[in-house]
Amino acid sequence: MTAKRAVLVLHGYSQNANIFSKRLGALRKEAKDVELVFIDAPHILQPVDVTGEHVNNPALNFELSTTEPLEQDPELIARAWWQPNPERTKGIGLADSLAVVKDVLQKRKFDGVMGFSQGAAFAAIIAALLEKPETYPPFLVDGKPPHPPMQFCIAVSGFKLTDPICDPIFTPSFSTRTLHVLGRNDIIVIEERSRKLIDVSSNKRVEEHDGGHFVPSQGNWRKFLAEFLRNPFGDIPSPGRVAVSATPSRTATPIS
Repeated sequence: MTAKRAVLVLHGYSQNANIFSKRLGALRKEAKDVELVFIDAPHILQPVDVTGEHVNNPALNFELSTTEPLEQDPELIARAWWQPNPERTKGIGLADSLAVVKDVLQKRKFDGVMGFSQGAAFAAIIAALLEKPETYPPFLVDGKPPHPPMQFCIAVSGFKLTDPICDPIFTPSFSTRTLHVLGRNDIIVIEERSRKLIDVSSNKRVEEHDGGHFVPSQGNWRKFLAEFLRNPFGDIPSPGRVAVSATPSRTATPIS
C-alpha cells in the first residue's frame, strides 16, 4: 500500500492546532488521501498580546476580554510562533518555534508544508531554510539538515517576516514550489504585505479570492487545494475569483 502524502500544517496567530484543524475540516474531508499534520506553536498568548487593530475586530469576529486569560479552555489556548519587537525588525520567539519544528522534522518525513497567516509566513521560512540550512546553524543536526527540502509550500494570507534569521534564507529568493493564496478583501494581511513574500518566491503560483482573512472553503477552492496537495506540479485549473465565504478565523496576525 502506498503511504499517504504527509503535509505539515501551521496555524495562524492566536489559534492552535486543534482550532485550525477544525476550521479546515472540509478540506481534510476533500483531501482524505493526504495526511495533514497539525502542530502547536510554543508561545501561549495573553489578552495583552493581542492589541490594536485586532481587538474586537468585526471583520474577524474576534473578541477579547482584557481580564480573562485566553487559555481557560485547553482546546482554546491561543498561541503564536513569534511576537514582533516594537521596531518590527525581529520575531521574538522565532528561534523557539524553529526548535519545535526541527524536533518534528527529525521524527518523520513530510512532502510539503502549509500555513495560514503567521503560520503561512512560518511555512515559507521553513521551506526556505531547508534549502539553505547552513544559514542558521542551530537548525542543523550533527552538521546536517533535519529533513530534506520540502516538495511544496502553501501560504494562505502569508507575509515576509523581517528578522535576522530570515534575511539570509530569503536572499535573493527561495525556490520551493509555493502556492500563495491572497484574499482581496483581507484587512489583516493586506496584499502589499503578501507581495513581499511573493517577490522572494522564485517558483510560485498565485491565486486570489474575493474574501478576507481566511482559508477559502467553497467547493471549488476545496477541490483546488486538495488537488494541489496531491500534485503541486500538476496543471490544475484555477479555482477562479468567485466570491467565497468562511467561518470567521478569529485570527489576529501582528504586523511584522
